[in-house]
Amino acid sequence: MRVRTTAAVASLVLLTGCGAADMTKQASPFAGAQGAKSVTLSVQSWVGAQANVAVAQYLLEHKLGYRVDTVQVDEVPAWDALSQGRVDAILEDWGHPDQEKRYVDDKKTITRAGGLGVTGHIGWYVPTYLVKQHPDITNWKNLNDYSSLFRTAESGNKGQLMDGSPSYVTNDKALVSNLKLNYQVVFAGSEAAQITQIRQFAKEKKPFLTYWYAPQWLFKKVPMTEVKLPAYKEGCDTDPAEVACAYPHTPLEKYLNTDFARHGGKAAAFLKKFRWTTEDQNEVSLMIADQKLSPADAAKKWVDSHPATWKAWLS
Repeated sequence: MRVRTTAAVASLVLLTGCGAADMTKQASPFAGAQGAKSVTLSVQSWVGAQANVAVAQYLLEHKLGYRVDTVQVDEVPAWDALSQGRVDAILEDWGHPDQEKRYVDDKKTITRAGGLGVTGHIGWYVPTYLVKQHPDITNWKNLNDYSSLFRTAESGNKGQLMDGSPSYVTNDKALVSNLKLNYQVVFAGSEAAQITQIRQFAKEKKPFLTYWYAPQWLFKKVPMTEVKLPAYKEGCDTDPAEVACAYPHTPLEKYLNTDFARHGGKAAAFLKKFRWTTEDQNEVSLMIADQKLSPADAAKKWVDSHPATWKAWLS
């Protein structure tokens, strides 16, 4: 959704499938311009990340005169692409310490570009209407008492814990095993499929338990309450097989290719200053995923109504 090395999120609502899609063929207002300055941005596979890129792209193109190409790359390969200069920037990273050590600290081919201004968190969630019926369901120690509520055809005689895409890495199977929970992790297939399933459950007021994350626009449409897992402590998720703790709260970070950071001119300076709030990101995400605006139209609408925020990024 949104992730550390031990946790990843589901696929972007508006991009097909759960693999990486090449978006470099997208039209740009500057695609035909002679000698146009260009920037290539990595789009991570969830709508919040698409919101970041949509606004950055709009401002780079319309205020700074750049051609912007965007490429969807899975999280770890995106670091490789950034190191090699195939993309210039990642605007939302949820924490990949192995890649950070290799490329930032050791090889120095990637440069930290500061915080995005948004803190991410992954967790297990149940619908708030279910909590009103069973207040103690939000403690993981009580989940086995309610496993029969969450049974589905896919989970058999166990409760279903719904995840997104099987191509992403999460802690959930280890958590179910290590906490001795009578649950089966079932993958919806993508973020889009997971959202569809959540909304259908909510429409019918059915129980569900799902891996989900914040920030995420869906909370405005389907109120959900987090299940309290054993408290996160630094290092408790180091061994993926032994994880028995909650996911951390992660300040989301930006990274630039080092050559681009040094020689990228106004574009690099702008991306270093790009910093907004969870509310800003959710506003754009909601326009894209729920109101079905194109990313460019959503970005323009946000830019038109928040000049005081983005003008500081251009100064």
